[in-house]
Amino acid sequence: MTAEVPMAAPVPANAPAPVLELRGLHVAYGAIEAVKGIDLVVNEGEVVTLLGANGAGKTTTLQAISGLLRPRQGEVRFRDQRIDGIPPHEVVSLGIGHSPEGRRVFPLMSILENLQMGAYRFRRVPKEDLDRVFGLFPVLAQRRSQEAGTLSGGEQQMLAIGRALMGRPSLLLLDEPSMGLAPLIVAQIFDIIREINTQGTTVLLVEQNAAQALKLATRGYVLETGSIVMSAPAPELLSNPRVRAAYLGEAAD
Repeated sequence: MTAEVPMAAPVPANAPAPVLELRGLHVAYGAIEAVKGIDLVVNEGEVVTLLGANGAGKTTTLQAISGLLRPRQGEVRFRDQRIDGIPPHEVVSLGIGHSPEGRRVFPLMSILENLQMGAYRFRRVPKEDLDRVFGLFPVLAQRRSQEAGTLSGGEQQMLAIGRALMGRPSLLLLDEPSMGLAPLIVAQIFDIIREINTQGTTVLLVEQNAAQALKLATRGYVLETGSIVMSAPAPELLSNPRVRAAYLGEAAD
């Protein structure tokens, strides 16, 4: 795919100050460069989606933001503070939550214990945060004593998102929340993401389900082999013939 839209996604003149900025970000695994100098901006209150095929560098990008990987070059800035290179627990304390690819719940712990792990930075688990998560995910409230490993895939995804919310993030990173889920559950997950955003949490969403992601998002970026090749408001990407051919299975014009 070749870039046929502006390389910088248009941002309204009256847009809030950026919550997150990536500036010339390079991330490598040894000699293999997985992310090649990308620039990305997420503004307050937005849902921004990062699209791309397997191996494009999407998960690597989120891991660099959350401190799990150290960039080789470039900057990660959160609320105008440079955070690349600081430990993941400090990133969480600043207000960034991360729901990882593959959910990674603690299978032998209960739902409640998993959620308590998400609130580890607080001396006591705030009841209002548990109430919020259980309000978003009533099925978790009903089964709070059940071991996480016995949950369905959709329920585990809900738990992973809920656990990330327990850290009170102002920016939530979501990595492939629809992966491996039935269409009905996918629709439920995206409705919940919309509600989380409506409640005031900014979202950076990595997702292979381009149709769902672009219907939810404000803006989007397309990542190919570690480089951003396209960026635009979400409706423009959703109607772009090359995006539709590459990610929605439609024939290019």
